[in-house]
Amino acid sequence: MPSSARRSAFLALAVFLLVCAMWGTAAGLPPVQRSVLDNGLALLVSEEHSLPFVTMSLLLKSGSKDDPDGREGLADVTASCLLLGAAGRSLREINEELDFMGAQMGADASRDYTIVSLKVLRKDFERAFPIFMDVVVKPTFPADEVKKEIDRSVAAIRASEDQPGVVADRAFMKALYMGGPYGHPREGTVKSVSGLDRGMMQTFHRAHYNPNNAILVVAGDIDGALVKGYMVPRLEKWPKGEIPPQAIQVRFADRKETVKINKPVTQSNIVIGNGGLSRENPDYYSALVMDYILGGGGLTSRLMDDIRIKKGLAYAVGSVFEGRKYPGPFEVYLQTKNRSTKDAIKGVMEELERMRSGLVSEKELEDAKKYLVGSFPQRFSTQGRIASFFAQVEYFGLGLDYAGRYPSIINAITRGDVQRVAKEYIRPDRAVTVIVADLKEAGLE
Repeated sequence: MPSSARRSAFLALAVFLLVCAMWGTAAGLPPVQRSVLDNGLALLVSEEHSLPFVTMSLLLKSGSKDDPDGREGLADVTASCLLLGAAGRSLREINEELDFMGAQMGADASRDYTIVSLKVLRKDFERAFPIFMDVVVKPTFPADEVKKEIDRSVAAIRASEDQPGVVADRAFMKALYMGGPYGHPREGTVKSVSGLDRGMMQTFHRAHYNPNNAILVVAGDIDGALVKGYMVPRLEKWPKGEIPPQAIQVRFADRKETVKINKPVTQSNIVIGNGGLSRENPDYYSALVMDYILGGGGLTSRLMDDIRIKKGLAYAVGSVFEGRKYPGPFEVYLQTKNRSTKDAIKGVMEELERMRSGLVSEKELEDAKKYLVGSFPQRFSTQGRIASFFAQVEYFGLGLDYAGRYPSIINAITRGDVQRVAKEYIRPDRAVTVIVADLKEAGLE
């Protein structure tokens, strides 16, 4: 065999073995132990000793969906303010201690939940863990620092109002959810955030930052003795609280609507969609495959092939089914020249009808399955991703064997399943269309 052929064969074998190794990790992952402490905290521990780091991910089951009316953005700003001071430590002191250890700590609120994370060298874990717990349990929300954070948030919201894609997405969510808990921006509005104060954050913290509303994942260079002898006694001192009711009724717009927003831009930003499904819906996986074929598959998707490549109508086009705790949106998003706005929307609607009306090809189905199964191990490429994965598995009730079951779930989906979910969850008759453009140039005035 020529040397070039041997190199090619060796490279192919190496890639094959790497994929197998990655899939082995995906199927089993590092071992994980789950327990529920007396205070209601779900604790998941995953030992993996190849790197001398420990990563913690605390998921609190409250996010912007839990913002009180008129206080939109409260969950987001509360999370941002956790590290401003805690249990007698100032912001400067917290940062100095973390910097000395080379540790990374952060907090961020999404629509469904809030994540507080820590990554630290194993040798510094016992020093970092008390800081982590103080930040979660005993934040002080110092008034001066809170005011600065609110001002920064307001400035960021104002700046984002000049981004047409952000404007389109916000208007789409507001129209789709008719002002419900998913309908407002995660970060709030200038008006709502400007009205927040530390007392509101303290109240939100007391109501939602409780162990019986939380999942803690510890991954990496950790062992059972340290968890049992050091962590658990400290975690159990975190008192459980009374969690506000979180039964949310999601209502979607039930008729077609077009929202037009005039801005002096050179290209229009368009969002088209309707109400979708929750992450826990059994149809989620069929919708995932269908969406990959429609617009989630990048250059291989139908929308990209038709709207951009064949017709040259869009700079970017794609689609997504966003699975959340409660039913999320189905969206098609695209950018096009102002003057081609109508043609681009017409092309999208035709592709939506084509997806609903006929079976996808065998090749489209197999390509989608291969990608979704083959890319799955990328979710476990770092400790942080492993911790995040287990936190979401617990949050959505997927089961600790989910990684092993995922390939069979995807591979069992048929062409009929894809068409069935397309008919049920793509609803052109209820489509909300948002257009941010120079409306005169787009012929929409």
